[in-house]
Amino acid sequence: METVAIIGVGLIGGSFGLALRKAGFGGRILGVSSPRTIAAAVRRGAIDAGAEFEDAAARADLIYLAGPIRAILDAIPKLDGRTRTGALVTDAGSTKRRICEAGRNLRGALFLGGHPMAGKEKRGVEEADADLFRGRPYLLAPARREDLETPAARTFLSWVERIGAEPRVVTPEEHDRIVALSSHLPQMISTALAAALGECAEAESVAGAAGPGLLDMTRLALSGWDIWQDILETNRDEIVSALRRFGLTLEELAREVECGAAGPRFRHGAAFAARLREPGR
Repeated sequence: METVAIIGVGLIGGSFGLALRKAGFGGRILGVSSPRTIAAAVRRGAIDAGAEFEDAAARADLIYLAGPIRAILDAIPKLDGRTRTGALVTDAGSTKRRICEAGRNLRGALFLGGHPMAGKEKRGVEEADADLFRGRPYLLAPARREDLETPAARTFLSWVERIGAEPRVVTPEEHDRIVALSSHLPQMISTALAAALGECAEAESVAGAAGPGLLDMTRLALSGWDIWQDILETNRDEIVSALRRFGLTLEELAREVECGAAGPRFRHGAAFAARLREPGR
């Protein structure tokens, strides 16, 4: 792999470029973004230079689609027949069914759906971090298992491991179901909590008395609607299912608190929270 093109050099795309450099990648890294973002990415060392979309697609051995979901869906058809023979196209989108369906129709390159389970509530290449992926799962959703055995996919997998991420293979359907619970539901809970407290009559008093617990619980609510609008549109069914399941749990907890019987729920919750924090889980 000699040339990488990052389409969308924001938090994730910029972090991928920085991570590749830190892991020893000595090839060329091109970026496709706005002029302002390209300038910032070059200053930070996330990319070597900016390029036009068609030029980057034609030159790259790896094309990394790191923009919002809608931008990824718009980019895939534009790559059709414009890539190098044997190139790999992958993405970092937060949902996979729609994206992988579009990728199956790509001619001239292999498409491999991907999703690094890493990020921040802040955006932009200024927030990019070479260690963003370290120790985090990197979900991969190939159209076929044998696609992972191609030279391009094996090379990409080796770099995923070198940047410190942990590759895990899933189907697009498994991805969207699991991530609705592990990522999208926490966002919805954080947003709902912040919105509910912000709308209550005691909002000012609550804000004045907020401790680290409330700050931690509402951190995800800082995320932008422009990003989440695409996620909700492309994974609506699984997110609604997760929300309804959680709603039932809240109702059960309310009854348990009312009856003074919430102890088992606290113990079960603490056990799972501890499991999340186990080294090498």
